Amino acid sequence: MKEKRNNLQMMTETPVPRLVVTLGIPAIISMFVTSIYNMADTYFVSMIGTSASGAVGVVFGLQAVMQAFGFMFGHGAGSIIARHLGAGDKEQATKTASTSFFMSIATGLIITILGLILIDPVMRLFGATETILPYAREYGVFVLIGAPFITASCVMNNILRYEGRALLAMVGLTFGGILNIGLDPLFMFGLSLGTRGAGLSTMLSQMISFLILLSMFLRRKSDSRIQITMVSRKAKDLFEIISIGFASFIRQGLNSVSTMILNNQAAFFGGDPAVAAMSITNRMVFLVFSVALGVGQGFQPVAGFNYGAGKFRRVRQGFFFTLSIGALFIGAASIVTFIFAGNIMAFFRDDPLVIEIGTPALRAASLVLISHPFAVTSNMLFQSLGKAGRASFLSALRSGLFFIPLVLILPQFFGLQGVWLSQPVADVLTAVVSFPFALQYTSHLKKLEAVKL
Repeated sequence: MKEKRNNLQMMTETPVPRLVVTLGIPAIISMFVTSIYNMADTYFVSMIGTSASGAVGVVFGLQAVMQAFGFMFGHGAGSIIARHLGAGDKEQATKTASTSFFMSIATGLIITILGLILIDPVMRLFGATETILPYAREYGVFVLIGAPFITASCVMNNILRYEGRALLAMVGLTFGGILNIGLDPLFMFGLSLGTRGAGLSTMLSQMISFLILLSMFLRRKSDSRIQITMVSRKAKDLFEIISIGFASFIRQGLNSVSTMILNNQAAFFGGDPAVAAMSITNRMVFLVFSVALGVGQGFQPVAGFNYGAGKFRRVRQGFFFTLSIGALFIGAASIVTFIFAGNIMAFFRDDPLVIEIGTPALRAASLVLISHPFAVTSNMLFQSLGKAGRASFLSALRSGLFFIPLVLILPQFFGLQGVWLSQPVADVLTAVVSFPFALQYTSHLKKLEAVKL
């Protein structure tokens, strides 16, 4: 009990900048390692050929679907759990954790079954051309088998983060990621499995991450528990998890849809080299973006705990500190990415067409990376405080309301250039719309604090 009281005290009394950094560093490391092992898949599979490289981008869209459900249950549960723990209600926290975990397992199994039955149509839907399809099928079948582990790992990782136990969450993700990096060349080239080896490596690493994260709950390292007897039978409890987590579902789900449309547009206007170039560009952007996302994930439990405890000033302070740190790091990283865009493309795929298409695409993306912290931190503020409607609306902007129309319209006027310009334009518009919402709400929090005083 003493450890748990100390955890509550830490979350509500530790100076906010120190707390956000303490919780953010493990999250940044987790996101960074996840990005690197995704890049490792791209690097090793690209050695097989341009079509194989394009397959990674296709399956990436499929993984986004799995993560969409995992993050929906994970972020929804985490936000609720943080606020319950901030208010001292551990029983309801355990009920929420158990419900979200077992729902994510069931959802993952449904994705596995339907995906394996319809694997060819699914891969075509996500942009596989006839030359990319064989590689996408070989890679994707193992990713589909691992779907329940991916969705459930997302849930456990986010629950641990929202409890303020970011280090434990990091251990599960980073170990699996490092394992994947090591297994890729072993399976692909050592055992001559090709793209099947990359898929098998990804599946096994996800299973290991799942087991490590589950062990944290079974060994009582967390405040909440995962017990099948604590799964809620009340529809309103499940609805609350889904409604708050729906912002994450929209964000990840639209990432998947946008990847599908992007791949199809790239294939139409530039063929396999364009699909490969867009795949590498997206992976690099996510690598840099993971810094802002990691800092934001350090802010989320701070916001949830302190909002639940009625300490609104600390929520405001955390928001502006997170925004400042994210913008600083992203700004520096975007300069490096812009300067070395051509070298980065050549590193992953030494194909003149891929380099020619990908270099300006990556540079355009780098120019607007500084907009990401403004959009991400604003979205995370509302989701962490349980403001489902605003969080869902802001989540729909980047990959949905802005990107999808842009990627369908701009190529009609600018051809392939319009394809890779769509995302940077959508990024800027998302930040311009999102940030005023957050400024208005932080002013509201300031008034609430004044009333308390």
